[in-house]
Amino acid sequence: MDIEKILNNNVVVCLDNLGNEIIVFGKGIAFHKKIGEPVEEAAINKKFVLQSQDLSGKFQQIIASIPIDFLSVTDEVIENIKFKLGKKLSEGIYISLTDHIYTSIQRKQSGVSLKNAMLWDIKRFYPVEFQLGQEAVALIKSRLDVSLSEDEAGFIAFHIVNSELDEHIENTFEITKLMTEILSIVKYHFNVAFDEESVYFYRFVTHLKFLAQRIFNGSLHIDGEDVLFEVIKETYPSSFECTEKIVLFLKKKYKVEISKEEESYLTIHLDRLIYKKAHPKKEENN
Repeated sequence: MDIEKILNNNVVVCLDNLGNEIIVFGKGIAFHKKIGEPVEEAAINKKFVLQSQDLSGKFQQIIASIPIDFLSVTDEVIENIKFKLGKKLSEGIYISLTDHIYTSIQRKQSGVSLKNAMLWDIKRFYPVEFQLGQEAVALIKSRLDVSLSEDEAGFIAFHIVNSELDEHIENTFEITKLMTEILSIVKYHFNVAFDEESVYFYRFVTHLKFLAQRIFNGSLHIDGEDVLFEVIKETYPSSFECTEKIVLFLKKKYKVEISKEEESYLTIHLDRLIYKKAHPKKEENN
């Protein structure tokens, strides 16, 4: 492969036989090199091929100013995330997480820390991703001897969720906020404390996550009737009453309406959550 562009001493851009850009990095890979000269395969640590030209360009801009040690750690973090999740992630994670980890370390070294106001919700709704965030923080400590906080593990988790949903990070915050609001409605309607380890809670939260995603993506379908709607309404009256509160809340605050079919699904998930694994609050003895 011949060098098309030199980003810094450790990162170059080459072209493959089909003319696709390949971002290549390795320690000192561009030292004393010129555009048009070949890259020694033995000097290559990692190759990146991003399908999106726009993302590839942005990634090049970011990594041009980041030391190779930081790039190597971020790559290790992302590979661990992909392996543990066992699913495809958005290419955008290479940009967002590389930039986030580097700036987080810079802030830490400058004595600046950011409080993650959503940390509790992240732990609650995205336990797997939060665990991966903690593993990333541990890896950064091991490789770079920089101790990042639990708040940063939460921020990293958000980037992972963002990549899973292929959303903008702002949407991920909004999705989580909406899930919290709906759970609050359920909690006070039934006066319960959830068993957050139960499969029913997990299923309900997963349902809320994708409902919220459709709301913020503008892909919510409100057409059509559900033939089982009246049956579900009569079979699960208390859960349906709570669903109606959620429907009213969504209409007032977010100016969206959900279909009868969605109301039915929500009612069924609610009923399973409340009557199988939720525990009534115990009143305090005075």
